[in-house]
Amino acid sequence: MPLSHPRLWRALDRLAETHGLSPSGLARRAGLDPTAFNPSKRETGGRPRWPSTESLNRVLEVTGVSLAEFAALADDPGPAPALPMLGLAQAGLDGFFDEAGLPTGDGWSWTDLPRQGRNLFSLEIVGDSMVPLYRPGDKVIVDRDGPAPRRGDRVVVRTRTGETLAKELAAASGRNLTLRSINPEHADRIVPRTEVDWISRILWVSQ
Repeated sequence: MPLSHPRLWRALDRLAETHGLSPSGLARRAGLDPTAFNPSKRETGGRPRWPSTESLNRVLEVTGVSLAEFAALADDPGPAPALPMLGLAQAGLDGFFDEAGLPTGDGWSWTDLPRQGRNLFSLEIVGDSMVPLYRPGDKVIVDRDGPAPRRGDRVVVRTRTGETLAKELAAASGRNLTLRSINPEHADRIVPRTEVDWISRILWVSQ
């Protein structure tokens, strides 16, 4: 398969990630301008911008990766998709964002995103009991195989009668679950554990 523009940049991102670097950190290690691989530089005037052959050669040299291995990174899904992550206190300092407001520099770590699997699925929010946190039409991702929900977690609960609720887990005893609505116009729900089919944490919400 040809190494298209999106696949080439995907390979560079994954190469950086496998070495514990951000794209700008990879560029700096290769002796390039730290912004050379930033997302904001991947298009110019709405047209795709390609890294130079010299830039790619430098990256391959400093990482010890062959051209064939680099091309394989464009298709290899890797351990998990991830987003750059930074603490709020650091986000107020200079040097972490480029002129377009996108991540730059070496101080970023990574936040793993959920990978598609049989244990993950999405549900669409109906009703206003969780407004303003979740609004009708928002889609939440539920992890059926994740760790047991704890107090304060946002959860989906399915009862043995088929009712499915998106709530906050306010309390959990051996007998009951107390489910809280964010919207104060909706009262808490107390659901006996004997009536619970399953309960799972909400991982993400798409608004």
